[in-house]
Amino acid sequence: MSVETEATVRKPRADAVRNRERVLEAAKAVFSAGGAEASLEAVAKHAGVGIGTLYRHFPTREALYEAVYRREVEQLGELADALKDEAKPVEALRRWISSNIEFVATKKGMAAALALAAHGSPELHSFSFERLTQAVGVLLDRAVKAGEIRADVGPDDLLRALVGMCYLHDQPGWQCTVVRLMDVFVDGLRVQPETPRKAAPRRASGAKKTAVRAKKKR
Repeated sequence: MSVETEATVRKPRADAVRNRERVLEAAKAVFSAGGAEASLEAVAKHAGVGIGTLYRHFPTREALYEAVYRREVEQLGELADALKDEAKPVEALRRWISSNIEFVATKKGMAAALALAAHGSPELHSFSFERLTQAVGVLLDRAVKAGEIRADVGPDDLLRALVGMCYLHDQPGWQCTVVRLMDVFVDGLRVQPETPRKAAPRRASGAKKTAVRAKKKR
């Protein structure tokens, strides 16, 4: 069998690729709503596939959690690449931040399971932090070069502020709250145009003061 034939045989079938994507999309929705306790059967049902199909792609619960996590991180990286050409610098940054908040909602739902996945895969945390820092750095650098954002805040600072706000809020509707707070945060990074200062009135010299007083006495 030739190398080309082997590659053709090993290439995943189109329906298998579609099924895998459907499972990942369904898992994101189910885990965001139901947390780590959500059943894999619920994921399969949401994806419209059998449980056997799910297990063929993801043999363990942790493998599915990690795949969803990595997929979300990669999509955020791709979103940053798209936004750097399609939107105004600050609006692009806001849109990316909003999408990251949605990602954290998924991550919160998988927190317990992700801890297990990360334990078995030490590079998972570093992979996500480096990829997300790189993504937001592209948008932040563009806004700085455009003179719209201060240059003294780095991508890692912004990412830590975002994650910190997300994990400080657990009440229903927390995502809207964090979006609003991050809008305030970004507004604080905006470069404000300098307002021309009014020239202070010149103080009269001693001789001039004497002449003014003499004129008043008349």
